[in-house]
Amino acid sequence: MVKWGMETTRRNLSFPKLNGLRPTLESTALKLMEEAGELAQAIGKLRGLSGERMTLTEPERLSRVAAELLDVAQTAATMMYVLEEQHGVDLGDLLAQHEAKLRAKGYLN
Repeated sequence: MVKWGMETTRRNLSFPKLNGLRPTLESTALKLMEEAGELAQAIGKLRGLSGERMTLTEPERLSRVAAELLDVAQTAATMMYVLEEQHGVDLGDLLAQHEAKLRAKGYLN
């Protein structure tokens, strides 16, 4: 489930653990690169860099970019599940460290 609250300055995104898959660190890394390539392709089409004649409106192209970005994020979340479940990485602790790093850099108040 994705939660995106526009009414506050703090937004939370959450991505489900997918069912019926047996991802490994390696397969998920490859999938992440594939999805990032699709995102780059969508951005290229948005900016007219593909050499193709534009047939979609800008809102339609932006929607495609957002959809591809969500695929990248879901795959990254899947990799985090793999790290946690198969390799014993403590994501709770790492997320706290990550937030502290962002605060130290002034990215969060």
